[in-house]
Amino acid sequence: MTLSTFTRRAALGAIGSLAASAALAQGNTPRTVRLGYQKSSTLIAVLRLQGTLEQRLAPLGATLSWHEFTSGLPLLEALNLDNLDFSADVADTVPVFAQAAGAQLTFVAQEAPSPTAQAILVRSDSPLKSVSELKGKRVGFAKAAGAHYLLLAALEKAGLSFSDIEPAYLTPADGRAAFERGAIDAWVVWDPFLSAAQKQAGARVLADGTGLASYQRYYLASTRFAQARPDVLGVIYTELEKTGRWVKQNPKEAAALLAPFWGLDAGIVEQANGRRSYAVRPVTPQNITEQQKIADDFLAEKLLPRRVNATDVALFKPQV
Repeated sequence: MTLSTFTRRAALGAIGSLAASAALAQGNTPRTVRLGYQKSSTLIAVLRLQGTLEQRLAPLGATLSWHEFTSGLPLLEALNLDNLDFSADVADTVPVFAQAAGAQLTFVAQEAPSPTAQAILVRSDSPLKSVSELKGKRVGFAKAAGAHYLLLAALEKAGLSFSDIEPAYLTPADGRAAFERGAIDAWVVWDPFLSAAQKQAGARVLADGTGLASYQRYYLASTRFAQARPDVLGVIYTELEKTGRWVKQNPKEAAALLAPFWGLDAGIVEQANGRRSYAVRPVTPQNITEQQKIADDFLAEKLLPRRVNATDVALFKPQV
């Protein structure tokens, strides 16, 4: 991506902002923010429990509606279909699948890498000791999730390809059930499901993302909404950044707040939160460039329907 291309995009963004201002003046600006999240959307969960976003958005004449999803792919599918305005954090793999489906995405924020917050698990009594032993085995994971890319990267390092395993596309809840009853040989999953499986089911880590997948999580909006309500996105960005710092500085208090909401023991939540960076930062062109390798790796395994240009997205610029 050349500087001139980003300059053109910046100009288009400015035009979009002018259009948004015109919409504001005409009273056509969206008033209800349809916000999608998943169980691993920690910072959004804290904000919801504390009622912070409702309080901060009220002076802007905006209200919130909350929509829970099982994983990142259906969340961004809803964003693409204009059934959502804003998506809480999804793994870095998910946007490339949404782009392949033609989604018009605006990247609002990114969490710094958290490679140990996802892992390939086996049961405590499993004979498997290395990733190379997954050949011919049935492995469960959520399609397009960060876990999916971790599996690809781990298999490649072990000298295997995706075709060497038997994939089982499972939601986290279905994956846990299949894992415990032995219907799958390994399970690739992220926190807090990872910590729950370790503490409750004695799961053993075969490999985590260290040196394989950085596991950066992104917050996104539909480009239509980003152009219409940059004021709302600015508030959300600011509160995410503050909440990320609070969770890391107050691990026990944060775990106590989230535990009943997630239906998990506070110790599990604290362990899971300890693996996530929660360092919210603006998305830069360099960040998006890293997405290209993910997209190309999925395409090479014939798991992506077409090649995508990972940089062909809009970037929200918060006032920081």
